[in-house]
Amino acid sequence: MNGNSHTMIRAIRGPVTLITIGVLFALNNFTQYGFDRTWPVILIVFGLLSLLRRGTQPIGNMPPPPPYSYPPPGGYSRSPYAGGPATTPGAPPPSATPGAPPGGSV
Repeated sequence: MNGNSHTMIRAIRGPVTLITIGVLFALNNFTQYGFDRTWPVILIVFGLLSLLRRGTQPIGNMPPPPPYSYPPPGGYSRSPYAGGPATTPGAPPPSATPGAPPGGSV
């Protein structure tokens, strides 16, 4: 559907609402159906007009989804997949040399 139908739905919303209320009051005065039994019709009309309005809105007005960035900025600090060499559990870090005191050089 085009943009004209969206404008048309907005233009007829008020008149359709007034006509519906007028019909319900006429039913209240001239039939056995009182306003206390027919007021849900107003809610149905509002719902139908809202559905029509949503159905005529162009899809291009929706914002694009946020960008997906993987891995997170900064990477994983202790992960072997962050670009550094993999370590074996229990093995010394790769920068440690045999015989050096634990914790690296001072």
